[in-house]
Amino acid sequence: MTLILGLESSCDDSAAALVTGDRRILAQVVVGQNSAHAPFGGVVPEIAARAHVEVLPGLIAQVLEEAGVRPHELDAVAATAGPGLIGGVMVGLLAGKGLALAANKPLLAVNHLEGHALSPRLTDPTLAFPYLLLLASGGHCQLLEVRGVGEYRRLATTIDDAAGEAFDKAAKSLGLPYPGGPAIEALAKEGDPAAVPLPRPLVGSAEPHFSFAGLKSAVQRAVAAGAHAPADIAASFQQAVVDCLIDRTRRALERSDAPALVVAGGVAANGAIRAALQGLATDHGRAFSSPPAWLCTDNAAMIAWAGAERFAAGLIDRLDAPARARWPLDPTAEAARGAGVKA
Repeated sequence: MTLILGLESSCDDSAAALVTGDRRILAQVVVGQNSAHAPFGGVVPEIAARAHVEVLPGLIAQVLEEAGVRPHELDAVAATAGPGLIGGVMVGLLAGKGLALAANKPLLAVNHLEGHALSPRLTDPTLAFPYLLLLASGGHCQLLEVRGVGEYRRLATTIDDAAGEAFDKAAKSLGLPYPGGPAIEALAKEGDPAAVPLPRPLVGSAEPHFSFAGLKSAVQRAVAAGAHAPADIAASFQQAVVDCLIDRTRRALERSDAPALVVAGGVAANGAIRAALQGLATDHGRAFSSPPAWLCTDNAAMIAWAGAERFAAGLIDRLDAPARARWPLDPTAEAARGAGVKA
């Protein structure tokens, strides 16, 4: 039985988990920092990094104790090595390196995006390669063909903001608490999704890329105008995001023969988005899979599972593996037309 310890610290969640190669989660814990960042309406990198330093050692000890596992019983240590806020990534990766060295175990330097990309296979043993993945989170919005562990072909990316960032900024404009995704979803249930005319950037374009900067700005203008109820703005914004994601994913489905459509990442926790994508998959005769909501947001179970998949494939990393602020899953992908550095 393969036993992997996973560590995650790429943004504002500190997490540790123990996962087996046969898909059992023996222990997991996530400590968020929402209260620390809420006054700023977003994550402050320095605050986040310091918080990781303070809590991560205790989280590692906690999951080992809960599972009754000693470090020498691990098969490997997996830690997020990027992409993300570089300070936090360095904290988690150095902790993983130290433990791997002390216990004389292999290190698995995991791409955070690969953690999301492989996370559906942790809870869905029937999900086989290849599949088409919509990876939507606070920092990324991409469509990828997942062909195998370490094998990804990017079909589309955002040319400006990610969907999750748009949720956070829209929530901030509406005076809602951070994180914005859950707050927008809750308020949207009270509003009319057709009440506010908002743009659907790139909908109908030939390339399946995304853009959310214009939609974010339109929400800011709608709030400033004061002509619509906050619930109607939230509902209309959420519907606009759904329409963009569905149109862009439909375009990618036309270019891919992958038998399954998968959605992962923090935005995948949104119920309206999941339901719409499931309907799209059904309409196109594809299977649909998505991890449970708790596995969509940042967590260490997905990092441990990605580590288990990489360990099984013999993809072991050196102890001098670098921390990376940017780390594309498909480094050969051409830059999207009009895209900035985020793409």
